Amino acid sequence: MYKINEIYNFTRDLFEQSDVKFEHCRHQAITNYDIDEQVCQQFSWTAAPTKSLFLKLKGAEKTFALLFTHKDQRLDSKAVKSLIGKRPSISSNEEMIEQLGCVPGAVCPFVMNEAIQIIVDPILFTHKELLFTPGDPKSTFIFNSDDLSKLLINLPNAIHYLPNNTTE
Repeated sequence: MYKINEIYNFTRDLFEQSDVKFEHCRHQAITNYDIDEQVCQQFSWTAAPTKSLFLKLKGAEKTFALLFTHKDQRLDSKAVKSLIGKRPSISSNEEMIEQLGCVPGAVCPFVMNEAIQIIVDPILFTHKELLFTPGDPKSTFIFNSDDLSKLLINLPNAIHYLPNNTTE
């Protein structure tokens, strides 16, 4: 299991090695959507809030994926199954902590575990800027969505893109 500071450092290093500019903000711990809204208002953020859903994939082997999408999007299980060939379900907090080291509500979309597939929702590219929590619920990174591909190409994980218009 990874530690929160390792996840944060991994993410910061990924941005630096990818030559992607970002803004880093420290704030009260975001532990639910209400606090998330308060912090966004406090800092007057205009970037699109994202979420990372940690998924367990059905099958004989225990495998996982992470869906990186906009905060208001829902999981389209059929689209994910069509894309990667296995039916997904939301993983338990215990499995997520064991595999990623993140705390619930602060799942970093750029995971350190190479075996975890990353599924990207193309809706993210329709926003100018994105914000996410890099494993630490007291931190937020903001970056230009045009740079998302630069970050993903520098990850060893298998990267998949949902077809357009598959999430609700």
